[in-house]
Amino acid sequence: MKKLQTLLVASVCGAIFTLSARADVPAYATVVRVIGTAYYSLGVGEPEHPLLAGKTLPAGAIIRTDHNGTVDAVLGKSVEFPQAESVPNRISLAPDSPIRGMISYKPTAEQNAVRITPNTTLGIDKLTVTDTGADTVSDTELDLKKGKIYASVKKLTGASSYLIKLPNGICGVRGTLIEVSADGTVAVIESTGGGAVVSIVSPDGATHTYLVTPGQILDPATGKTAVIPSNLAGILEKVFTALRTAYVE
Repeated sequence: MKKLQTLLVASVCGAIFTLSARADVPAYATVVRVIGTAYYSLGVGEPEHPLLAGKTLPAGAIIRTDHNGTVDAVLGKSVEFPQAESVPNRISLAPDSPIRGMISYKPTAEQNAVRITPNTTLGIDKLTVTDTGADTVSDTELDLKKGKIYASVKKLTGASSYLIKLPNGICGVRGTLIEVSADGTVAVIESTGGGAVVSIVSPDGATHTYLVTPGQILDPATGKTAVIPSNLAGILEKVFTALRTAYVE
C-alpha cells in the first residue's frame, strides 16, 4: 500500500511540475449558472463587473462571489447552449428568477466544471487545450485566493495538468471530484487518478506533501487524513450531482 501511494504521489507530482512541450491554444471558463451576486474582473487591479450566465472568461480573469453568490463554470473549450426538442437533453432558462443560468438533466460529455461558493475569490491563471490527434491535452491552473470551491475534473491524459493554487500551497488533481478550501482543507469524493496531492507550506517554511485518496478529507492543521463524515458525504454528493448536471459542448 505504501509503495502504491509513493507511485501515485510521484505520478501526480510529475504532472504538477513537468509538462510536455507543445503548442497550446487558449481555452475559456464559460459561466453556466449564477445564483445571487457575483463579479468578475479581467485581472488584478482591473475593474469589476457583474457576472451573468453565458459570460466567457479568458485566463487571467478573477471571479468573486458575495455572501449570497454561487457560480458554476465549465473550463475548457467554449460551451454552447443549443435547444433540444426532448427531455432529458433539453436546456432552457432557469425558471427561478434569482438563478440566472442554464439547466439540463444530463451532460452529453464529461467536462471540467467548478462551483465557486459564497465569499470566494478564484483566479483563472491558466487554461489551455491542445488536440494532438491522438487525444486532448489540457493545462488548468486556478488560484483559490479565498473561500471554497468544488471541482469536477474529468480523467486527464498523462501530459495534462490540473492545479489549484492555495495561499500557502498547491493541490494537484487527476480525474477527481474534490472540495478544496483556501486554508488547505481537501476532500476527495471519488477519483480515477488516485486522488489529489496537496503540498502545504507551514509557518516555519517547511513544505509538507499529502496524498488524499477517495473518501478522505485532509485537515491541514494536523496534517492528517480521515474518512469523510457521512453527513458531509451526503452534502457533497448533492453538490456534485448538481455540478455534473451540466452543459452541452
